[in-house]
Amino acid sequence: MNNFEYYNPVRVIFGAGEINKIGAEAKKIGNKVCLVSYKKLGLLSSILKKIEEMLIGEGLEIVSFFEIEENPEVSIIEQGADLCKTGNIDLIIGVGGGSAMDAAKAIAAGAYYEGDLWNMVYSRHDDVKAVPPESALPTIMVPTLPATGSEMNQCAVVSNKALKEKSYIWSPCIYPQVSIIDPELTLSLPAYQTACAAADTISHVLEIYLNGEEDSDVQHYFQEGVMRTVIDNVEKVLDDPQNISARSHLQWAATCAINGWASPGDAWTPIHQVGHVLTSLFKVQHGASLSILMPAWMEVMSTKKENQYYRFATNVMQVKVDGKTQSQIIQEGVKEFKSFLKKIDVPTSLRQANITKDNLQDILDGVVKVSFGNDGILACNPPLSKQDVMQVLETAL
Repeated sequence: MNNFEYYNPVRVIFGAGEINKIGAEAKKIGNKVCLVSYKKLGLLSSILKKIEEMLIGEGLEIVSFFEIEENPEVSIIEQGADLCKTGNIDLIIGVGGGSAMDAAKAIAAGAYYEGDLWNMVYSRHDDVKAVPPESALPTIMVPTLPATGSEMNQCAVVSNKALKEKSYIWSPCIYPQVSIIDPELTLSLPAYQTACAAADTISHVLEIYLNGEEDSDVQHYFQEGVMRTVIDNVEKVLDDPQNISARSHLQWAATCAINGWASPGDAWTPIHQVGHVLTSLFKVQHGASLSILMPAWMEVMSTKKENQYYRFATNVMQVKVDGKTQSQIIQEGVKEFKSFLKKIDVPTSLRQANITKDNLQDILDGVVKVSFGNDGILACNPPLSKQDVMQVLETAL
């Protein structure tokens, strides 16, 4: 095992109906609240109305910032931060999926940050010049999508349309103070969003499981448990969207996948680095970018870490081993995983996202620009070259 330090200060309130505590919890922290959510609220309108009523009922003043779109843009983050500065906001509540929560955390940091907010972002790994924030307004997170786990970590992913880039802020100051995780808030999610969220959750542990340190028994059993939980429950939800038990398992799995428990000392997410480029260049939905890349990645990389891929096939995909070679078992595991993704109806090829062979060099260039180190390598175990990444992209066609 690698040496590590672990810290997570987030207080979690989990369970059906727990959103009813939002007013009382907010009152403990602040008096003037900025509610952050989407420009197009859709099904979230009723949830936001209920939250506003509970906050007002506690005597709190509310300012709404419903300007967030998928892959929150740094210029919008700046607008939100300015609103909080001029409005003397003392608490931010993010309501929605990863984009809303990440925006809320970035705005919280931006309210104290001096200079260009894009400087907070780790947008280059070959020459790191990011200056992460050191202070932020307190936040409460209310996730409505079981995917990003932003409700319990110190990360916020933001985009820069002008640069066509997407990367992350990483700082302890943006840990939420409280997260109210109520699976009832996910009951109205459409099937496609539910399936993409499942792919995102799996990717958060799969990437570390396959690309990180092999001598990590506790982490690997934990990662396998998260993946099996998603596989076992997402089809139940797709068959019966009102299945609150299955929704609860998916929501908690999403939180646990990326709150640090699965990855102390071993946080490799190279598939995400490629997926972010698919989003920034071609507007591929985040979870869909990962469902496209994961099977191709596994096909290319399985020969380099056969023991781990064998473990995935047997422990996660439950492939029977009798009478088969290790190579056959590994191949069957990858095939079964891809079949699972197809069954829940998420894309598994670049062509399904209207990306062709002619686009592959642009994607590779984007990955190299943002995520490769100054040694010309994408950090991973084993490390990846440009040729390796191109092979994954070609396989994903």
